[in-house]
Amino acid sequence: MSVHDFTVKTPKEEEKALADYKGQVMLIVNTATKCGLAPQFDGLEALHKEYKEEGLAVVGFPSNDFLNQEPVENEAMEETCKVNFGVTFPLFAKVKVNGPDAHPLYKYLKKEEGGMFGSSIKWNFTKFLVDQEGNVVSRYGPKTEPKDMEDDIRRLLKKDE
Repeated sequence: MSVHDFTVKTPKEEEKALADYKGQVMLIVNTATKCGLAPQFDGLEALHKEYKEEGLAVVGFPSNDFLNQEPVENEAMEETCKVNFGVTFPLFAKVKVNGPDAHPLYKYLKKEEGGMFGSSIKWNFTKFLVDQEGNVVSRYGPKTEPKDMEDDIRRLLKKDE
């Protein structure tokens, strides 16, 4: 089993197979536009622009699991991210990341890389780095700035050889 075995929905509720990302490094992050950590959208977008041609896919999964910080519907959220934060990396439909109704992808991510809080996601902007074969290789806490993951991303992209 790997991340590539999952299917997710776009903001327009269309099915998207994560197998489409085979051969790419993925940075999976749960996002929220009303979160105090939302300025991280800038850093995530910078990574996306810097490394997308090298094989990095930054993918966002909005979640309203924490203090109603992603209250808008999917298409409005996608537009907010584009207009307010300049996001061009893919955002998917809102998901639950914790609890019994957590999206199967997030259940898998948490099983593969637990965190300081066991199998739960602590907050918005928890990040998972996934290799080209769909294996979860690292988990980063919400306060980890995107630029602080760059060395790990470069290693997976084989940019430091």
